[in-house]
Amino acid sequence: MNRRISFLVVVLAVGGILTLQGAFSQVTIQPTRKAINLPEKSAQAPFSDAILAGNTLYLAGRIGLDPKTGKAPEKIEDEIKLLLDGDKEVLAQAGMTMDDLVYVQIACTDLSLFEKFNPIYKSYFTTKDLPAREFIGAGSLLRGGHFELQAIAVKK
Repeated sequence: MNRRISFLVVVLAVGGILTLQGAFSQVTIQPTRKAINLPEKSAQAPFSDAILAGNTLYLAGRIGLDPKTGKAPEKIEDEIKLLLDGDKEVLAQAGMTMDDLVYVQIACTDLSLFEKFNPIYKSYFTTKDLPAREFIGAGSLLRGGHFELQAIAVKK
């Protein structure tokens, strides 16, 4: 009986020491952070197009603006395509695709545009597993935009 108790005490002591050693020896490595900006981004803008932290890309809010006028185009479909093309380009700068998106948030000034947005949006993906998404109503957006998209992507 005493040998069993002694054996149990030794096992528990060794287990406790190994647990403490493991807890104090773990090193937390912070992911590197890198700003991703498209060449045409204004240096005066107070934000980056995206931040790559480890294998996760955080995309800033983007509006589908006509590069010639700096305003939203007249046709809603053109605005949606400019918006998604811009995000696709930012993703490419980080070595990712639209299929790497895991979360998308779209703010829209007119929720009746939901049905126009969806088919164009879906056409930008090659997988049937689309990212989690919310489509929310918003007040007015900068430069007459109807949509603002922000997202998170994780490299596959």
